[in-house]
Amino acid sequence: MTRADTLSRAGRLERPELAYLVRFPTADGIRETELTWAELARDTDWATARLREHGLAAGQRALLTASGFEGFWVHTVIDALRALKVPYGIAEAMGWDHRRTSVFHRELRPHAVIGLSAETLEGLAGTADIGEMFRPTPLVLARPAAVPMLRAVGVAASLFSPLGPALALECPARSGAHVNAAEWRVGERDGHLFLAAAEQRTSPLPETPLGIAGRVVAGRCACGSEDPRVLFAAARADQPL
Repeated sequence: MTRADTLSRAGRLERPELAYLVRFPTADGIRETELTWAELARDTDWATARLREHGLAAGQRALLTASGFEGFWVHTVIDALRALKVPYGIAEAMGWDHRRTSVFHRELRPHAVIGLSAETLEGLAGTADIGEMFRPTPLVLARPAAVPMLRAVGVAASLFSPLGPALALECPARSGAHVNAAEWRVGERDGHLFLAAAEQRTSPLPETPLGIAGRVVAGRCACGSEDPRVLFAAARADQPL
């Protein structure tokens, strides 16, 4: 049997509804919820639209930094990049793999770097000027703790972060990271964030404290979106650019 035969037969197999069993941290420990292929497709459509708003387009290149345990978040972003016809490279978000980020950034010359972590920046800072490295990159989407580090050296970084089983992604207006209101309900209590699943999600998720400090901004954003925006305390949005 050839590889083509194998793939052809595999393509005719019935695919179960369940795509992932998602495990994510909360204020009370690790929690699990289910993610279906239909939900993954909707999440991908939302992420694709958000990246398109940043001007990401076919033929541009991207560098994604993520960890293996972030598979279902990464799947959404990778599918969004594929939908936009954006070639990409992947490096580990842990600090020990910062050299791979450096090599990919040098060789790919990406239009976008997505998912930069504070640990990666700390590793890079020992061998490179992170301002000189990332200021020429048109789009930098970084995790909350990495944002103030980048903005302090003149990199106009925007927020990108897993938020429980959801994804928070800042628009070009840079007034907080949007969360898809059609799929999730996000709020705050006593300065900490909680998340709940919308009715259309297959796996119910009641209001769940995430143990993440921040606040939520409602109402229409300057970009035109009605999706709520999360201001992560770790991102310290008052830091200078």
